[in-house]
Amino acid sequence: MPIRKTPLVTDEIYHVYNRSIVQQPIFDNKKECNRILNLIDFYRFKDNPLRFSHFDRLEQEEKKEYLNLLHKSPEQIKILSFSIMPNHYHFLLKQSWDLGITNFIRFIQDSYAKYFNLKTKRNGSLFVGPFKAVRVESEGQFLHLSRYIHLNQLTSYVLKEPEELKSCKLNSYLDYISNKPRPFVETSVVMSFFKNKKDFEGFVLNQLDYQRNLEKIKHLLIED
Repeated sequence: MPIRKTPLVTDEIYHVYNRSIVQQPIFDNKKECNRILNLIDFYRFKDNPLRFSHFDRLEQEEKKEYLNLLHKSPEQIKILSFSIMPNHYHFLLKQSWDLGITNFIRFIQDSYAKYFNLKTKRNGSLFVGPFKAVRVESEGQFLHLSRYIHLNQLTSYVLKEPEELKSCKLNSYLDYISNKPRPFVETSVVMSFFKNKKDFEGFVLNQLDYQRNLEKIKHLLIED
């Protein structure tokens, strides 16, 4: 992965995203989706000595022991929200250590590309160049990005009804409305802006129609 001209700053928050080559679907079935989620959970830790492909070949008891140790290690990033779409991804990440975001994205992209290429008997890059990273500079921008990411499946009609978002494992929305969020999603930063989960849900979903209309306009402009 090429070195970034502008380094990512520790303790800052970034909108991080990338897509597949020629927008090819790469997260398209249950097995592929489980793979990327496992990689996200595995590579969020700093100084992870084992590659996921090696970890995946361990016996169940060995896996359990390794994960118990790994989960005591410091995290190199905090995942504040995410959405995995059929051919791209979005993260809202806070960097906890220098190079944390770069290392996290590099490992999940490289590992997933090797898995996908082996599975589909293809060669070459799977993702488009370096990932994009936009620094969050205000509370308004932060909240807008969190909502945008959480609405991604609905905006693009991967899901049709808001109720479906509550059980979508490829989106962190379910972690925000759950009483037990997944360990790799940090909900406290976003939720500090809301009194309760109901207020959060209202904030996210009241912009669904507007965001869908924007998506339609974008497609019309591209077609023209």
